[in-house]
Amino acid sequence: MRYDRMRPHQIKAAIAADTPVVLPLGVMEHHGGHLPAGVDMIVVTEILNRLGDDIITLPPFAYGAASHAVAGPEHGTTLHVDTAALVPLFQALCSALLRAGFRNIHAVIHHQSENIAQGMPTDLAFRLAARNAIFAYLEAERGPGWWGSRDMQDYYARHLEGTDPFNWIRLHPLFPAGNPFPFDHAGEGETALMLALAPETVAMDRVAEGNPWWTETAPKATAEKGEQGVQIALAHLRKVLGLA
Repeated sequence: MRYDRMRPHQIKAAIAADTPVVLPLGVMEHHGGHLPAGVDMIVVTEILNRLGDDIITLPPFAYGAASHAVAGPEHGTTLHVDTAALVPLFQALCSALLRAGFRNIHAVIHHQSENIAQGMPTDLAFRLAARNAIFAYLEAERGPGWWGSRDMQDYYARHLEGTDPFNWIRLHPLFPAGNPFPFDHAGEGETALMLALAPETVAMDRVAEGNPWWTETAPKATAEKGEQGVQIALAHLRKVLGLA
């Protein structure tokens, strides 16, 4: 379900059913001459679309902290937004979702997610914002000292179950750690995903444009390989979103 196309009774029913609400989180970044700027956003949104009505998908946020590590701004395909701007925006969004009644909120990211354990700027900005929003909401609703009250004496048991308030908002990489699908930047892995999900955006005749080292494996990509990656991502998302 797309949140922007839902009416009030549908949203209220989804909240009552604790349906996962998911924010596709990405960046606009240079991906060589053969792929579009929105690779990281497209693969997330297209794969989430395959989950259908099992989730609510929020309108995607595509303007993360891309950085100019891969290429400078001269290509016109990298739009870097500093994390100082992202944190308050993400926090406001998380706060709005909490106030609306959602308690099963997720973000899914592909950009730089090979470093998800320690975090990279965009996902760290979202996670900090989510924590800030949760703390602010709980203090406003329950008052100072809310965690120390006797009502929270089962906190650690709920934490182990994944039902404590800090699980109201979570962030996930598109792929699970240690999976066999190649993780790269505009190489075989990402090119294969795009051939499977948005083939009209791929121009393989331009793969060597600029002679980047990181696209050298791209010619090995096939749509079939990409579909294998899609299925890995779907199985992972069904698990972390509680659909499996």
